[in-house]
Amino acid sequence: MSKTKVERCSLEAIYDELNRLKNPEKAKILQRFFKTAPGEYAEGDIFLGIKVPEVRACLKLFETCSLEIVSELLRSKYHEARLLALLLLVKKFAKASENEKETIYRLYLENTRFINNWDLVDLSAEQIVGAFLFHQEKDTLFRLAESENLWERRIAMLASFHYIKKNHFGEALLLAKRLLHDEHDLIHKAVGWMLREIGKRNQEAEEGFLKEHYHTMPRTMLRYAIEKFPEPLRQAYLKGHV
Repeated sequence: MSKTKVERCSLEAIYDELNRLKNPEKAKILQRFFKTAPGEYAEGDIFLGIKVPEVRACLKLFETCSLEIVSELLRSKYHEARLLALLLLVKKFAKASENEKETIYRLYLENTRFINNWDLVDLSAEQIVGAFLFHQEKDTLFRLAESENLWERRIAMLASFHYIKKNHFGEALLLAKRLLHDEHDLIHKAVGWMLREIGKRNQEAEEGFLKEHYHTMPRTMLRYAIEKFPEPLRQAYLKGHV
């Protein structure tokens, strides 16, 4: 793609590249996989059929785009365009000054209605929301955890991955408790995943939580949480014998 810097930083150039990469047959598969049918969690979302590595490859072409352009891209009707926007925000955040990081963080939270599938959340919440709040009060995470918006609740849980990686488990465990009886399977999976990540680093910390709650937590959440346990221990949890 031979374009000047100005052309690379235009929405037109971005959509030209995404249209070049689109694959209608792959799009049909993705729309089924990401549950876009009426009544499903991503009802009405539109896919171009572009693989994640191909979207990531676009970062080098468009990494100098302004926040204004990225913000417009984030509001696109196309899933892969929103994914590219979020990956650009993650990349910008990592190199930004403190003031710029706050701007990106606030832009992210102002547009959660467009961060509306699990892949979009999982590739951005930790790196932006979790990272920005690391040295700050975490009230925003607990507010998001109480949201009626499924994706805001998942953002809250996935943001805590940033702290788990630094061996700070308190926020993740409090959020897990808050979301323990959430009605949605995608939250059960997110909570179980974060508990598993805690266990990878400190099994005692994870089991302290599990022993208190495993009898009442959703089965999917439990299965995700204990996936890496030795088989005898895993079976003991599944059978309620711990």
